[in-house]
Parts: sequence; structure tokens; C-alpha cells
Amino acid sequence: MFRSLSGYNYRIWFVGALVSNIGGWMQSTTQDWVVLTQLTQNSAVAVGFTMALQFGPQLVLVPFTGLVADRFDRRRILFVTQSVLMLLAVGLGVLLLAGHAELWHLYAFALALGITNAFDAPARQSFVSDLVSGQNTSNAVALNAASFNTARLIGPAVAGLLIVVIGSGWVFIVNAFTFIAMLAALVMLRRDELRLHPKMKRARGQFVQGFRYVATRPDLKVVFVIVFLVSAFGMNFPIFASTMAVEFGEGAGEYGLLSSILAIGSLTAALLSARRSRARLRVVIAATGFFGLAALAASLMPSYATFAVSLIFIGFGTVTLLTTANGYVQTTVPGELRGRVLALYMALLMGGTLFGAPIIGWVADAFEPRWGLGVAAIAATTGFVIGACWMFFSRGVRLVRVPQTRWRFAVASVEAADAIAVGDRVTLPGATQPGVTVTDAAPTASRHPLPEDFSDELALTSPIPLPKLPPRDPHAHGHARTGPLPRTN
Repeated sequence: MFRSLSGYNYRIWFVGALVSNIGGWMQSTTQDWVVLTQLTQNSAVAVGFTMALQFGPQLVLVPFTGLVADRFDRRRILFVTQSVLMLLAVGLGVLLLAGHAELWHLYAFALALGITNAFDAPARQSFVSDLVSGQNTSNAVALNAASFNTARLIGPAVAGLLIVVIGSGWVFIVNAFTFIAMLAALVMLRRDELRLHPKMKRARGQFVQGFRYVATRPDLKVVFVIVFLVSAFGMNFPIFASTMAVEFGEGAGEYGLLSSILAIGSLTAALLSARRSRARLRVVIAATGFFGLAALAASLMPSYATFAVSLIFIGFGTVTLLTTANGYVQTTVPGELRGRVLALYMALLMGGTLFGAPIIGWVADAFEPRWGLGVAAIAATTGFVIGACWMFFSRGVRLVRVPQTRWRFAVASVEAADAIAVGDRVTLPGATQPGVTVTDAAPTASRHPLPEDFSDELALTSPIPLPKLPPRDPHAHGHARTGPLPRTN
């Protein structure tokens, strides 16, 4: 589960990122609470607009940010972006402490934060592949998610306490100091151990090369559609948590606690993702459906306590979806295009909020917060249906009854499903037990798998079809074979 931590560079990165992420969650929680309770009269629309300004630049700047991540030294990019983020935290903290902060200041800060993060995110995501060996990339991505969600478990609760004890302005100052950990980690990395990506030369069409590559990969298009729908309408947790806390008559401490409870499920999902050998598209689709059910259940909860419990399942579904999607993109895209494709992925993930957050905020204000969660459930269900239909019609995937398995059902390709129907012996995709087969060997139809379907394990365990031998003559004696034995090298 923790095999990526065996490398020095990734250990240093992991610790620095954990400290910085804790500060980031403290700041995010405080920012939304300040907008909702100090600068407006509980306006969910204002919170949504702030989120749109913060995440919108990811969508607008995607052609440039991905190109920068592929063309320049990612370590230096991160050193610049992390320094700018630290200065922004200091600036807003000073404004709040001086008592001069107004709503437009928060909007300007959110926009500047979004522009900086637009360059930081693709460089940070693709930098993971520079820190670990290729076979550990999926594990490193999952551990990054574990770090992020461990910080989510700690940061919001600490922020809620600090808002009450020392005031919101000081929370931004404390966050500024946490960036020192990330900057120190970047300095301490052993540069001779980094897996440096080849420098991309200037050429015509580089801006759109990432788009063209994704256009040739229908599986990536399905992933991106799902991520956009869930991020735009489902991942508006600051709106859900803050408005539902007010709905139940709770304060800043209880609001911060909701985000920490959400992280219980998130951290669990991240650790389980780290155990998987590779990222699979079917897990992305299943997690989307699970998220939709969890959001629907949360919208129906009658009390603060039951709502808080429901957030555990929302966090689990969200991180399973995002960690698997991120790992799938990273491990199936060529290194020379990874920055640009990840920039597009992050643009849809973060930039979707530009469209969804104001809509969810308006729904929460015009109707009630529960309806905002209902919209999230509808969006996730739509993504699940799109993914399931694509797997069914384009990939020929079926749910097959297999008596030898514990649960008696498995997801298999159409070739495997047909073979099972006639009693042939096949190895099911993803099977880890030799008993997950059915009788008597027979050749199955060949197909060209998408990158998700290939692994060393699959290559070693897939059955090799052999020609059938002619029926044996019952009158022939065992020694009747003529001719020399075939020679082997």
C-alpha cells in the first residue's frame, strides 16, 4: 500500500505536501465562512461565485498551463507557484486583521488564487511521475489523495477552532507558514534521482495536441465527461456544508467538523485505492453511481448528526472516483503529453465549478440546501448512465453469472460472456484467483484492449488458445505413434 514511500524523493514530497495541504484546507474553510457569515447575510450565491472565480481559470487557461507543464522544469514551476500562493495568503490575512476586507477583496483573492493554481495543478499532478518509477505511479497518485484527505480531516476542524479562538485573519497567516514545508521539500529533493521528462521543442499545434490526443481516446472522453458532471454539480462541498450547517442552526465549529467528517470517507477511499494494482475505468463508473446514491441520501437526512454521517459516504464515493480517474489518466497517457492532458483533466475538474457552483448556490438560496444535494445526485446518476452505456455498447462489457466466484457475478467482456454461456474456460478480466474460470479450454475471440485492459498480470494469466487435437482411435495402441519426437531448443 505504501510502496511509493520507499523512495527518498517521494517521502520528502509527501511530508511537505501533507503540511501544505492542511494549511490549504484551513484557508479554504475560513474563506467560505468569511464570505457566508462576515461579508454577506448567509448568501450561498456569494460562496458559489467565489468558488467560480477560484476554479474558473483552470478552464480558461488550460491550453497554456498544460503546455508550460510539458515544456519547463516542473520543480521550478512549483517553486514559483507555491511562493505566490504564500504571498496571497499573507495579503488577505493582513486585510482581515486590519478590518479593511470587503467582499470584492475576497473575489479578487479567489481569482488570483485560481490563476496561480491553474499553473500549479498540472505541474504538481504530472510531477508525481517524476518522483517514482513507472509501476508505482498509480500508488503514488493514491497516496497523494490520502495526503490530501488526511489534510481535509485535520484542516477544517482546526480552522473552525482557530476562527473562534484567534479570528479568521490569523488562519490565513498560519496557512502562509505551511507553504514553507512545500518549498523546503522542493529544495531537498535529490535532482539526480528525478525521472526528468524530455523537454518539448517548439512546434506548430502544440496548444491543441492534448485535445487531439483525447479526441482519439473514447475512454478518456467518458472519464472527462463524468469528472465534469460530478465536479460541476456534485463537488460543491463548501456550499453544501456551510448552508446545511446554517439550516440546522449550527456555527463555525460544527461547519468545520462537517468537512473533517467528510474526510473520514475520503481517506478510507484513498487508502483502498492505494491497494489496487492499477486504475480501472469500471471503478470510475461504479464510484460515480455510488456518489449519486450518497448525495441523494444526504439530502434526505433529518438532523445534523445523520447528515454528518451521510457525508462519510459522499467522501468515499468522491475520492474513489477522482483517485481512480487521475491514476487512469496518468498511467495511460504518454509522458510527452501528460502535462497537457492532465491540464485538460484539471480544467474540467476545477473549471466545472465555474458553471456549477453559482447554479448550486442559486438552488440552495431559491429553494433550500437539500435541493442542491438533489441536483448533485441527478448529475452523478447521469454520469453513471453515460459510463455504463458506453461500457455496454462500445466495450462489450456484461455482468456475467459465474458459479465459481464468491459473489457469483463478475464484469466480463462480451467474448468472456459468450464463452461462459457455452461452457468454455476463460479468465475473467481482473480475476486474481485461478478458480474464477469455467470448464474446458476453448479459444475466444481476440480483441485489441484499451490501455486499461493491459497489465503484466493480465499478460501472464490470459489463456492461450490451442488447436483441438483429432479424436483418438480407440483401436490404436499407445506405442503406435510414428516419427521422431520434435526437437526443442
